[in-house]
Parts: sequence; C-alpha cells; structure tokens
Amino acid sequence: MRLRRSLHFVPGGNEKMLNKALGLPADSLILDLEDSVTPDRKINAREEVCEWLAQADFKQQEKLVRINPMDSQWGRDDLEAVLQHRPDGIVLPKVLDLKAVHAVDQLITNQEKLAGADYSDIKLVLIGTEMAAAVFNLQQMVNHERVSGVTWGAEDLSDSLGARAKRDENGNYLEVFNFVRSMCLLAAVAAKVQPIDAVYVDIKNTKGLRKECRAAADMGFTGKLSIHPDQIDIVNQAFTPSHAELEAALELVAAFEEHAARGEMAFKHQGEMVDMPHLKRAQYLLDMFGRNKAGEG
Repeated sequence: MRLRRSLHFVPGGNEKMLNKALGLPADSLILDLEDSVTPDRKINAREEVCEWLAQADFKQQEKLVRINPMDSQWGRDDLEAVLQHRPDGIVLPKVLDLKAVHAVDQLITNQEKLAGADYSDIKLVLIGTEMAAAVFNLQQMVNHERVSGVTWGAEDLSDSLGARAKRDENGNYLEVFNFVRSMCLLAAVAAKVQPIDAVYVDIKNTKGLRKECRAAADMGFTGKLSIHPDQIDIVNQAFTPSHAELEAALELVAAFEEHAARGEMAFKHQGEMVDMPHLKRAQYLLDMFGRNKAGEG
C-alpha cells in the first residue's frame, strides 16, 4: 500500500503552482482538470497536464489526475488523453455506483489494448459521496481491484442535499456529514483500500485543521486532501506515527513472536490485553513507515 498522507490538489494548466508543488512534501499530487478549471479552459488544461506528466520531474511524488465526471462532455477525453502519459492513478469524481467504476475500468482496459501497453498499475481513487445516492453504494463501489483509495467531499454533497450549512458554530461537521465521513472510512477499511479524509477549506484556520487531522488519524483515515501548501506539513505530521509509536509497535511485534512460540496469541503487554487486531495495527505502522525508523535515535 502506497504512503498517501497528503494528497495535494494542483490546478490544471497553472504552471506556477505545479512548479511550487513539485518542491512540496506532499506524498501525492492531484493534477486537477475538474473544479479548478473553468469550462473554457478545459481542453487547454488537459493538454498542459499531459505535458506535465510527460516532462515534469515528480521524483517520489505520486502522479494522480482528477478528470472531469464521466457523464460530462470532457470526462472520457480526459481519461483517454492522460492514460497515454501513464499517471500513477486517476481520481474519479461524482462516482455513483460500482457500475460506473466498471465502466471506467473497461475504458482503461480498451485503451491499454489500443496502446499495446500495461495499465494494470494505474489505480483509481474514488470521490464517492458527492451525490446523496452514492452514499448508499459506497461499500459496493470500492470493491474493485483497480480501486486503491476512496475519499469523500462535503462541498458537493452539501449541494446535493440542499444543506444550508456543513458545520455548526463550533466548526464541527453537522450530523449528516459526520455520518458520510464514517461511511467512507468503514467502506474503505472493509474493502482494504485507503480511506482519505476530505479537504479542509478554511485555509487560514491551522488550529482547526490540526484538530480535524488528529481526529481523522485517530479514527483510522490514512491521509487527507489538501488545497493549500501551508496545509501539507500539518497533514503529514498528523498521519505520521511518532518515534515512540514506532518503537512501541516494534516491541509489540517482538512480544507476539515470543508468545506465539508458546502458542499464545492473546496476552498482557504493557498492562493491556492484546491480540490479533493489535498485532495487525503494529505491523501496518512498521510496513508503512519503516522498521528501521523505530530504531533510529
């Protein structure tokens, strides 16, 4: 599973923002052809994003492209164009159900045959809650071998609901948005794909962002979308385990190995009863963030 703590949006066709983003610590860059591009700029932005994919040095950053919705006049052309330049993945907006995911997968397979190339490693990250009806289909739509992550969006969902607000006076999500956020997390974990938290649009409110990132990480989200460079370090910090957490994970794995030799998979460790879920969590941290880091001083 690829490390995706911060997934940062870069408006398609904005060369200045791309050049800045290439020097940022974001794990993934989402080259955006949808919301950040006006209708009269869609085709030009598509061409420029294709040039970026072909020529820019992304180093270790994951190259994702958010195309326009497949039922728009630009979606299919976006997909066919960017596939030729081998992004790491496609961010698919306005996904309604598994049928829509199958349709995109089939288009990718068709383009693969035409190009005589292997596109099996090009994954899909779904934005799976932008329409109210999609929420009820989350569990099904993420269960596809090409899907590697799913996120949710409060902004478009708000329009779909006709909601007058998304948060209360304390800055907390209203009940329906919390419900959808939880549904996204549960569906992702059940399908063994990455749950990615939504954008935080109040870009000047770093305190609020830290609080929201901390809550998301505590719940089990593995990363978060970002829309401003100043958000990335905060996001990365929240979704990166501390040195102490990695040391504890290493000690726990060692304890499991010791007890397993005696036929014990549930035992008392550091004053707490532990069993398989604790082991899986420890192994995940070490696999994602490196066993060697736990031993660094």
